[in-house]
Amino acid sequence: MSFSIAGKTAIVTGAANGVGLAIGRHFIEMGANVVFADMDEKRLCHEMGDQADKEENVRIFSGDLRKRLTIANLLSATVDAFERVDILVNASRQVMETDPLDPDDTSVDELLQQNTLTALRVSQAVARRMIKQADGEDEANIGSIVNISSIAARRTHPDLLAYSMSTAALDQMTRSLAVALAPNGIRVNAVAFGSVMSASLKGSLKDQDDVREAIVDNTPLHRIASPGEVSDAVQYLASDASAFVTGQIITVDGGRTLIDPAAVAAH
Repeated sequence: MSFSIAGKTAIVTGAANGVGLAIGRHFIEMGANVVFADMDEKRLCHEMGDQADKEENVRIFSGDLRKRLTIANLLSATVDAFERVDILVNASRQVMETDPLDPDDTSVDELLQQNTLTALRVSQAVARRMIKQADGEDEANIGSIVNISSIAARRTHPDLLAYSMSTAALDQMTRSLAVALAPNGIRVNAVAFGSVMSASLKGSLKDQDDVREAIVDNTPLHRIASPGEVSDAVQYLASDASAFVTGQIITVDGGRTLIDPAAVAAH
């Protein structure tokens, strides 16, 4: 099987910065058609506007994907530009702190909506399109959906209660959709990352060298990865090389979830 995604059409959400942007750019380099989607129109235009104007295989789309009409418009724009969609990467996500003892804290509602339900709604819309366009094609492998998750789903902190809940729900959604869509030849997997310099981590590490050192000390490979290092794992899941892989959560974290932080601190 081939790792190639050349000629395939991908939608990447959360594509204005960080991991989503890195994945979209990597896909372009690999010869795919890519629709970069994000709510932050200004940042999206700053990062990809020139390429979208000059290159036939790049499009940008801005809008709030929590709204069903926006999802429909995204799909229509993709099909109008490239006639089909083969890959969906749900990389749109938000991180915020939670007060676990405050009954008025709304972060759980907000992050379940942003990180889980939005990915579900976009996946449902794209899956329906994949099924519709598959008539006469190899129905064993008609599309791939890749959700971008986090090791916070398994390894958490009380201040990140909502984020952990939303990513854990995303992982289970991945498994459930994989089973539901398998008869239609659509594979659904996820990449859970940690110790990667995402936009949110970069912001939280500003002027906090002690936090950076703690992350490095608790990562067996002893470094923080770049967002681009998630892209190869996503490409594998999007390509025919993973044709018999579905419902899996691939962890890209330098081994961070394999060790006990308390044991490291003790040494």
